Amino acid sequence: MTESRISVIIKTSNCDNKREMMNMDQKKTGELIKRFRTEFGLTQKELAVRISVSDKAVSKWETGNGCPDISLLYALAEVFETDIQVLLNGEINKNESEKGNMKKMKFYVCKECGNIITATSEAAVTCCGNKLTASEPRKAEDSEKLKVEDIGGEWYISSEHTMTKDHYISFAAYQNDSSFMMFKQYPEWNLQFNLPMYRTGRLIWYCTKCGLLYQDIRS
Repeated sequence: MTESRISVIIKTSNCDNKREMMNMDQKKTGELIKRFRTEFGLTQKELAVRISVSDKAVSKWETGNGCPDISLLYALAEVFETDIQVLLNGEINKNESEKGNMKKMKFYVCKECGNIITATSEAAVTCCGNKLTASEPRKAEDSEKLKVEDIGGEWYISSEHTMTKDHYISFAAYQNDSSFMMFKQYPEWNLQFNLPMYRTGRLIWYCTKCGLLYQDIRS
């Protein structure tokens, strides 16, 4: 089977308006789009809504039967927090791969003492004499999501979640490609904290009853 390729012409920002010809491998780019979409926890329909196309279009790209318009590549690069060149190449270079480690952060929570241990890859973790396993985050339902407000250059995060001694959020965290911030929470305290306003990222929190949850946020 011959590989399907498409030529894309991009105007550079050089003062001489030089045009640079780039070749896009539809199959490789499609596979990379699918990989990114899966890592970001998006369905084809959710991705389609973000960039204003149909889910059928996304499906065609991912199977190598079509390719996104150049203007959509910029939108995809923003959603996936990557560079358009990565999408054009259809592969993640070493620096991009290392940058993505923050997205793969593992959370180990000790149910005995509430200790929280994080790692950027699988690790052997013990606490209070018990071996811990990494908690798998679940996408929060609308009724479970934290409240995110723009307060002039910052995000104000709050929640009306129960915060009793037996049922409360023990920590909340923010992560993107290169940043990670954790905010310890306590029973009988209101959950609230401020974040610098980044372009996009993910909130992750741990409920003593519901486990690890997440929601994606963007400015």
